[in-house]
Amino acid sequence: MKAMILAAGLGTRLKPFTDIHPKALAIVNGKSLLQRNVEYLVKYGVTNIIINVHHFADQIVSAIEAGNGWGAKILISDETNEVLETGGGLKKAASFFETDDVPFILMNVDILTDLNLFEMMNFHKMENTLATLAVSERETSRYFLFNENMVLCGWENIKTGEQKLRRENTGLHKKAFSGLHIIDPKIFKLIKQEGKFSMVDVYLDLCNTNAIKGFDQGNCKFMDVGKPESILMAEKMFP
Repeated sequence: MKAMILAAGLGTRLKPFTDIHPKALAIVNGKSLLQRNVEYLVKYGVTNIIINVHHFADQIVSAIEAGNGWGAKILISDETNEVLETGGGLKKAASFFETDDVPFILMNVDILTDLNLFEMMNFHKMENTLATLAVSERETSRYFLFNENMVLCGWENIKTGEQKLRRENTGLHKKAFSGLHIIDPKIFKLIKQEGKFSMVDVYLDLCNTNAIKGFDQGNCKFMDVGKPESILMAEKMFP
């Protein structure tokens, strides 16, 4: 099984650390976010990983080399010329996945979780979805909107009031996305966007004609380690 870790972001919420380091190397109890997520994936048998880099890319490459990949074979997708966001970054790395006919994992480097990937993968295969998105009930400003069968129907920003509906359903449920996806490689033939774009836009374009579902992560641990104060919270949750 293969995976991609998205580590190219500028990490502006983690300033001043990210003034001189990439957010991927923020430390939680002696280990960087990147190391923790590689080790998390390896625990579930994911040993082939591609990581995109942009902000202080050389530091990430050096850390990977110093850690001998932390048990994984790691390739680098170089975005030093321009950060391509989640969708553009994945599309740039398409050749890493397109030769396989098995689902792969995509995750943000600045999340920490103990979600059981075997359970999420089993759900993905049983539901035969194009993409499965880990979601929860936590509070945020932006939500995916699902129907009673957890089929993706739209997206909403509750701060701005912006809403994008792609399937007409009543009684939609708001779920916060956790930055962890399981995706079928056939998605690459369906992505129409070019250059810099978000996976949110991809999912909204495709969800009306393809099965994209949410996987409720339940009571598992989860932390978006995007701000300096969240480092302290993460250290209590992830020893």
